[in-house]
Amino acid sequence: MKISPYISFNGNCEEAVFFYEKAFNVKAHITRYNEAPKDDDYQVQPGTENLVMHAQFELNGETIMLADMPPEYPVKAGNNIAIMAEFDTIETAKNAFEALKEGGNVTMELQETFWSKCFGSLIDKFGIIWNVSVVG
Repeated sequence: MKISPYISFNGNCEEAVFFYEKAFNVKAHITRYNEAPKDDDYQVQPGTENLVMHAQFELNGETIMLADMPPEYPVKAGNNIAIMAEFDTIETAKNAFEALKEGGNVTMELQETFWSKCFGSLIDKFGIIWNVSVVG
């Protein structure tokens, strides 16, 4: 399992990425909302097409992930950082997700996405945001 911080922004992720690239002398990979495969279940909101859907860079061997959140999920202090837990198998991801959701609030049920065989997110009973994913 790999753990990475996931930092969310309200439209200024690109500015933050450039700032961190300079501060840490790294190069980030950026994917914008308009670059994602078409999905009938989610339509990109007008005006958000060029926002950062996902960015990441390596810092001392650790992955830092960043994204602009869609307008329907505004970011404020307290919900701007999540923990990404990446598992090798669907079974281990499901077990962790089931345990973490006890007493918490599921924000996205575990499901297959274009970026993961199995992905879901939740807020645990302590208010910590978790993104659970299967890599590979």
